[in-house]
Amino acid sequence: MSRDPSQEKSALPWWPASRLGEAVEAVARRSGLAEKSGNTANPPDGMERHGAAMLGRWIEAVAACLGVEAELSEIPYADATPRLRTAGPALVWLPERGFLALIDERHVAGPDFVVCRTSLDEIRREVGRDAEAEFLPEIESVLDQARIPPRRRKRARAALLENRLRSKRIAWCWQLRASPGAPMRRLAGWARLPKRLAALAGVHFIEYSLWILSWWLVGRGALEGRLDQGWLMAWALLLLTLVPLRVATTWLQGRIAISAGGLLKERLLFGALRLEPDEIKHQGAGQLLGRVLEAEAMEALALSGGFLALVAGIELVLAGVVLGAGAGGRWQVTPLIAWVALALVLGSRYVRASRVWADERLWMTHDLVERMVGHRTRLAQETRERWHDGEDQSLERYLEVSARMDRTAARLLALLPRGWLVVGILGLAPAFVTGAGSPAGLAVGIGGMLLAWRALKQLANGFWHLAGAAIAWRQVRPLLQAAGRADTPGTVAAAATVNPRSTLLEAHDLVYRFRDRAEPVLRGCSLRIDEGDRVLLEGASGGGKSTLASLLAGLRRPESGLLLVDGLDRQTLGTTRWRQLVAAAPQFHENHVLTGTFAFNLLMGLPRDPNPDDFAEAERVCRELGLGDLLERMPAGLLQTVGETGWQLSHGERSRLYIARALLQGAPLVLLDESFAALDPENLRRAMQCVLNRAAALLVIAHP
Repeated sequence: MSRDPSQEKSALPWWPASRLGEAVEAVARRSGLAEKSGNTANPPDGMERHGAAMLGRWIEAVAACLGVEAELSEIPYADATPRLRTAGPALVWLPERGFLALIDERHVAGPDFVVCRTSLDEIRREVGRDAEAEFLPEIESVLDQARIPPRRRKRARAALLENRLRSKRIAWCWQLRASPGAPMRRLAGWARLPKRLAALAGVHFIEYSLWILSWWLVGRGALEGRLDQGWLMAWALLLLTLVPLRVATTWLQGRIAISAGGLLKERLLFGALRLEPDEIKHQGAGQLLGRVLEAEAMEALALSGGFLALVAGIELVLAGVVLGAGAGGRWQVTPLIAWVALALVLGSRYVRASRVWADERLWMTHDLVERMVGHRTRLAQETRERWHDGEDQSLERYLEVSARMDRTAARLLALLPRGWLVVGILGLAPAFVTGAGSPAGLAVGIGGMLLAWRALKQLANGFWHLAGAAIAWRQVRPLLQAAGRADTPGTVAAAATVNPRSTLLEAHDLVYRFRDRAEPVLRGCSLRIDEGDRVLLEGASGGGKSTLASLLAGLRRPESGLLLVDGLDRQTLGTTRWRQLVAAAPQFHENHVLTGTFAFNLLMGLPRDPNPDDFAEAERVCRELGLGDLLERMPAGLLQTVGETGWQLSHGERSRLYIARALLQGAPLVLLDESFAALDPENLRRAMQCVLNRAAALLVIAHP
């Protein structure tokens, strides 16, 4: 009988739960995510006995102090290898063993803070060993009875284990990632963008140098009359060498574009989620769609312009070297330097002219929309002679700005590269007239002049793309700025609270006013909600009910007063933990069905990846809310795509979806703002019964 793999001694260093804080910081610092030390306080004794949810809260709090994010996920047996390959940097938890500080698929950090080199197979074997131990004796007995030869035994054992453990969770994993709101310098460094840009510049420099050298060999051989087989062989070898370099250049450009585009999209999404309600309340679908389109344009134009500018810079340097070796010498190099300076001046002028043109275009668009909206009022209140006042002046101003931008673009795109050809020929003329330059030197001078012409042309195109990116940047800048706002991470001590208080929420003398109003909409508002309370808040429209709900849910901050959840204020508890304790379903016009599966819209509030139990619970909640008929009508059930481009939901179905989304978050306090207004009596009764049965504490806002 072969040796039982479950009895092998662990070769990897495991961290005890008592040093979990140190493990989090070790992973964050060793992987380059954290630049400074944070709160490395270790968790209270016995916290791991409260399960992954409690540990996850604590790990997230420690990670937030270090400026990174921690995302909880499960590692099933069948997908353990691919999950572990892409998990790092992460903390892997096996309740029977402890924590594995995973830097990447080949490195782990030990309790002595030394990074050990290992392999993915070793990590996979260690993580799955405890789960396999339960079935290994039975499987080994089967293999012995079947007389499986030793050379096939390992493969047969792996197949039987996968069949028995396919859907079993073998470990918990907290992946550490840089926060999208971190400075772009840190995000770019973590994504290795500077190194890849340096590699791209180096590879392109070598490629371009070899390309010039190949044509220098051919030109020299032709001019000297020695174009024999050896010269042609050297030329062919240089051209063949360019092939892998060109492939490497294209690959690096693709990797940089994917990484930079991914970072930009993450930051834009993060910024959109960080916008305050008042910042987007008065924005229409057209403005939001415009920002999305401008974001895509900025990404494409910025990357294209950046690559063109980088390539043009390298080629200009090499063109200067070639010109210096030619017959023109300094008479061509000096004008090239001056011409590059002129290109920078024209490029900056074009960018400014493009911004002025964009402002004028947007102003005319907004004015046209306003005139269209108020068209009937203008027909009724204005005389016919004044209907078109200002239109001619606006068009004239727009045409003037457009003409100015077109003139600048013509100088940049046409005059700049073509003008250099004239200047370059003039710099070569003295050597040609006096006969001081040899035929080879003249040929090198002409070649360098053409190389500089090509580089200047690319530089001009780069400025054109960057100008478009600068215009788009002005539209998406609010989202990028919102992503960098400082959030309230909370304290680690608050995350270690195990038993919640019986008083879930307390509000004392809350005052809140909107920015555009002198009088506060809420004044001296006090409230207390204990566990098991069911509170109904009624009032006329405009009385501040929804504003109070947004304060309690953490979407807004009170101007003054005291607001506590679980006995702690927002500064101590942190924004994330606050919203885990208070789940809200806003009013219908402030809630949304995203284009995706029905299950995604139900479970999007979970702090972790959903598992099969979550799907089953979501279906139970939907049936209790009266959505069972909807699930049966949809061909794919919970996996049916809904939203603008999918299955269309009625008003009442959307309302119950929002209620289910709030209930499935498992928060101790649930706030429902006008959630029952669109339901008929029968569905209202069923929805109310479901909410009363499932919510530990409930606040319902309704009209009287």
